[in-house]
Amino acid sequence: MYVGRFLVVAPDMGAYRVSSRSFPDRVARDTDEGIAVVPEEEYDNPYVSYNCLRHVGDGVTVLGNGTHVDPVTEKMRTGYPARDALTLALLTLDYEKDDYDTPRIAGVVAPEEAYVGTVTRDSVVVERVEEPTMVATYEVQKPERVEFEVSSAEEAARTVYGMEYEHPVAACAVYGGETAVYNGDGEDENEGE
Repeated sequence: MYVGRFLVVAPDMGAYRVSSRSFPDRVARDTDEGIAVVPEEEYDNPYVSYNCLRHVGDGVTVLGNGTHVDPVTEKMRTGYPARDALTLALLTLDYEKDDYDTPRIAGVVAPEEAYVGTVTRDSVVVERVEEPTMVATYEVQKPERVEFEVSSAEEAARTVYGMEYEHPVAACAVYGGETAVYNGDGEDENEGE
């Protein structure tokens, strides 16, 4: 089954996977801002390259499938609670105006709590979660509980990449403040902060 881009969040843990039928030549890379999804070729498409993981500070991290990760991070840095920052950014940027009306998905991971949010053509959902919860751009557009037991950022990145959904491209994760990237075929980067 193809679910597109998806994330799994829980308190102190989050993982994001890029899955793609149209742009499979992307990788996840560490940047000064966190982790970004970047293409290996140039495309005239605003949805192909973006920050997918950014640190707010104090062990708080934002993950998502597009440019909305940046305003969620910035709002939280100015003092907005996670729920409000997610809601505001998702409402403001709305779903992606592409051929598929692709939803925007995002999560906020903190040491003691986690939030997940999505905006589709028909709804905005932002929820606090206590157990691993998944949301995807297709098929799983409402948050749902998922089995996801990991003990490191590297394991989380590899686990989300290996989940049985079609067309994996790249993955990243945060666990206890550490981050990891996994691009398949044994290509991963060192864990970092």
